[in-house]
Amino acid sequence: MLDAIAAMPLPTDACRIFHGRGGLHPGCEVWTLDAYPPVFVLTSFAPASDAQLAAVGAALQARWADLAPGRPLDWMFQQRGEAQRLQGRSDTRLMAGSVPDPHLVTEAGARFRVHVLRGQNHGLFLDMAEGRRWVREFAAAYLAREGRGARVLNLFAYTCAFSVAALQGGAARVVNVDMARGALALGQQNHHLNGLATGAVFLAHDIFSSWGKITRGGPYDLVIADPPSYQKGSFVATKDYARILRRLPALLASGGHALLCLNAPELGLDFLRQQVSEQAPELAFVRRVANPAVFADVDEQRGLKVAVYRQGA
Repeated sequence: MLDAIAAMPLPTDACRIFHGRGGLHPGCEVWTLDAYPPVFVLTSFAPASDAQLAAVGAALQARWADLAPGRPLDWMFQQRGEAQRLQGRSDTRLMAGSVPDPHLVTEAGARFRVHVLRGQNHGLFLDMAEGRRWVREFAAAYLAREGRGARVLNLFAYTCAFSVAALQGGAARVVNVDMARGALALGQQNHHLNGLATGAVFLAHDIFSSWGKITRGGPYDLVIADPPSYQKGSFVATKDYARILRRLPALLASGGHALLCLNAPELGLDFLRQQVSEQAPELAFVRRVANPAVFADVDEQRGLKVAVYRQGA
């Protein structure tokens, strides 16, 4: 990790700097380092000593002095682990500098509001950058081919980054559904930050009890499903993903596409493909969207899985 810090360029977009969780750097499996410019976010999934934090801080300070002379270094540390997971919290400390309020970051020309000092989810999942790129490019290609913008359904929308990408690509309408009103409110802010005043609908509903309302907005040219891998009382992939998949054929227009996401390390792409085969055999597998290179893993089945499917014409 110290080598990655010493070699990193000046981050402009939000991105991961070091991904120890991928297992490619023995001894560093508990560490990640992200940039949400201008703030660096160091995360450990095990207790970290004062000496370790001091070493990282010194490395960041030395590199920052080269990259941005005269500018103060802003960085924070978050410890996660089983105890924090069970308590639904994380231990977060601002180590140096400050965090902007509001804290706005960019990715591929889009702007997003994040909140790195609150909770474990910071408002923008960095490993999904290529998924958002795929959605933007899909929407642009659809518009060029069909002469009209795509109709998109964004399930488990969170802060609606997929919706921003789709509308920037030329989608006509995006229906965002998530039961977390706070996340959707942040999603609305993200649309305004990008000058997207129209085209998006925000439904603060439990997806599983709102199929009637969701279906009435279709059929959709693209359905995005990016559920949590495990959220007690809300979604458990091993039993609940099937409930999403069996609805897809009725939601999709003829020739429509689905972007299906799975971020459970214990479940590989084969799990998702088998579920689709059983629950929605009308859908044909197109390809897996590659993760950003920095998120490389010793076992590609452990990392984020993003799969593209197409409904038969």
